[in-house]
This record gives sequence, C-alpha cells and structure tokens, in this order.
Amino acid sequence: MALTGRAALLAALGSVPIGIWEPSWTGILAVNAPLAVACACDFALAAPVRRLGLTRSGDTSARLGEAADVTLTVTNPSGRPLRAHIRDAWPPSSWLPGTEVEASRHRLTVPAGERRRLTTRLRPTRRGDRQADRVTIRSYGPLRLFSRQGTHKVPWTVRVLPPFTSRKHLPSKLARLRELDGRTSVLTRGEGTEFDSLREYVPGDDTRSIDWRATARQTSVAVRTWRPERDRHILVVLDTGRTSAGRVGDAPRLDASMDAALLLAALASRAGDRVDLLAYDRGVRALVQGRTANDLLPSLVNAMATLEPQIVETNARGLTATALRTAPRRSLIVLLTSLDAAPIEEGLLPVLPQLTQRHTVLLASVADPHIARMATARGNTDAIYEAAAAAQAQTERDRTSEQLRRHGVTVVDATPDDLAPRLADAYLALKAAGRL
Repeated sequence: MALTGRAALLAALGSVPIGIWEPSWTGILAVNAPLAVACACDFALAAPVRRLGLTRSGDTSARLGEAADVTLTVTNPSGRPLRAHIRDAWPPSSWLPGTEVEASRHRLTVPAGERRRLTTRLRPTRRGDRQADRVTIRSYGPLRLFSRQGTHKVPWTVRVLPPFTSRKHLPSKLARLRELDGRTSVLTRGEGTEFDSLREYVPGDDTRSIDWRATARQTSVAVRTWRPERDRHILVVLDTGRTSAGRVGDAPRLDASMDAALLLAALASRAGDRVDLLAYDRGVRALVQGRTANDLLPSLVNAMATLEPQIVETNARGLTATALRTAPRRSLIVLLTSLDAAPIEEGLLPVLPQLTQRHTVLLASVADPHIARMATARGNTDAIYEAAAAAQAQTERDRTSEQLRRHGVTVVDATPDDLAPRLADAYLALKAAGRL
C-alpha cells in the first residue's frame, strides 16, 4: 500500500531513519526543496476522488455456484486524468475462499472528462441477498508519490438463488409421467378417476373396472382404463425450524429440502397440477400461491433464496393450522421436515389427524449418509461402537417412519442426493394410484 502525506515524503528522502529523528518541515525543504516541489505537484495533479461519479449495472441474480458480473462505471468530471487503485467491497461470502483480494481490487485509468467501466465477478458461496459495500478509490499523481483516497456508497444487490441441482432428473420423471398419461407407446394405465378409454380384459385387471354395457355389445369383456387426474392441488410445506439447520455434508438440511421441492414443483406443474409453497417454523417465512405454470419456478426460487433455518422449535400446531387455511380443499400436502423422534412424537403426531382426515400427506426427510457409512464400520473398538450407534439411530428413524405410516402418511427418507428423485417417484406413485 502506498504511503501518503508526510510519511511518504520522509520515506522518499531516506537520508535519516524514520523513528530516530523526524526533521521539521522547514528542515526537509531546506535539504531537498526540488523533491518537495515534485511531491506537491504530484499531489496537485492527482484527480479528486469525491467528485467522481459512480454507477452500477449488471446481474441482479445468480444461482448458487454460478458467477455474477457487476459492472461499476467510473466517470471523471475533473480536468485531470484519474490513475487509481479501486477496491469494490462485498460481503466475504460473495467469493470463493482465498479469491476476494484478486476479485475485488482493480487498477483503472480514466482520462479527464471521460468514463470507464470495470467488472467485479462474484462467485457467492451462500444463498440470499448480497449487498455491495463501499467502493474505496485511491487516486495517484503521475509520479505516484502522493495519493488522494476516498470512499463512495454505490448500492447494488445480487440475489443468490437455490442451485436446483436435481433438474437433471426432470427428463426421466417427465417420461414416466407421459407413460401414466398414456401419451407414449408404453401404455401404462393408472388407477385415477378420469375415464380414458376401453380395452379388452386381461387376467389380473381389477374386476371393478369392467364396463358391463360395453361388454354386452361385443363378444369380449371390456374394461375401462383411467388416466391420472389433472388440476390437483399440492401444498409443499418447508419446515424452517431448528432441525432444518443441521448440516448434512456441506449444506444444511433445508437446502436439500428446497432442491427436492423444486423438482416436485416442476414435475407437478407439467402434470397440470397447481403447486403452492409454505415455509414455516413459528410463523410464515414464505408463501407462494396461485402462480401459473410459467411463473411457478421463478417465484419459488425467489422466495427460497432468502430462507434461512431458524434456531427455534417448530410450532406443529401453528404449522398445521396454517396449512389447513392455505389448502381448504382436498390436497396433497408434502411436508419436508425431520424424522427425529422427539419433534415428530411430541409435535406432529398429536395434530396429524387434522391433516390426514382431509388431505393426503407425504412426509420427506433428509437422511445423513454418514450414518449408513458408520453402520458398516468394523475393524476396531471405536468402529464397532460407531456401528452400534448408527444402527440405533437408524432403528429409531424406522420406528418413527412406521408410526407415521400407521396414520396414513407416505414417508420418503433419503440422502440429499436421492431425496429429490425419490420424492418425485412417490408423487408419481400416488398419482398412478389415484390418491390425489
């Protein structure tokens, strides 16, 4: 960093060690008047910082893991050229670790009366809004002996959206959906309630599907085929309470739940169903309702971007009451929460009948893959203890899942990588069975 003012002049003289003896300004000028004149001229020729005009443009959003480019336009209205070092400061999570210095610092020259642009490339490491901090500018004279320094506030916000990594599963799930709808050569028929067509009876068909009037008009037994219903309502409920803050791998459980919710929403909207989102812990954190198929995903990722786990116990009664108000008619309620025994047994189970008597309920939970690895550990005493602890934890999750199933809840318990496709499969299975 360049020295400024009196310290720079003393260092430039270099004739006397600083800290041992500091000559007066009169003495300095007497020793080296030409150097002092050069320093004064250098300072006078440095472009003023406060008069500079700064504006921003560029990206206002980016998916987590992708880059966002923000352009800073510097206008120099003075009659002196600007030779500057510029630091464009953003929160630390705006860059990958160790890259902040290189990414946020720029050198720039702006001739008198002109403007120049510089681009700061952000690579955020967390979801949410990233707001620009101060822009610090150090303006040098032609000899770089002195500098002027100042800061400007140039507001700008970049919203970091969920990455939606499970998008890669969407084509295969849509193919399965087309099979259920009978629009491919694989005429797999569901047990929905919308009549599709008649075909000849084959052994194994449900006898309740026989169309006796059509059978009477022909020589073979005719059965009705059905296609899954459309325009069903799905309410996705994200639990943003304490248990969603637990980290599985490099991310909190909430992020894996969001990814699964996005895949389900994309699939369901293609199936002609209506999807709403509710995020809740002790109050409503986000609510997305009434979006069209084209607007659904942008609305969901925008609402999810700023969600953070709250270190509070989720109010199960409040969540249930809010879900019932949000979905007054029969719906599929997809609850993305934890399978920990205490929150389920003490919070959810007592109020679960209020949901199941009116709605179809599907509960999805993020499992820790480390537990499965621990369960297979062997070789020494520590490994055996770890395996025993993992087996006990898994047994407790299985017992909790069984309690939920006895209440009529469909349970999906999967690791972060498998949760989204498993949840989509469960939705398709419910649709094929006519339970929506």
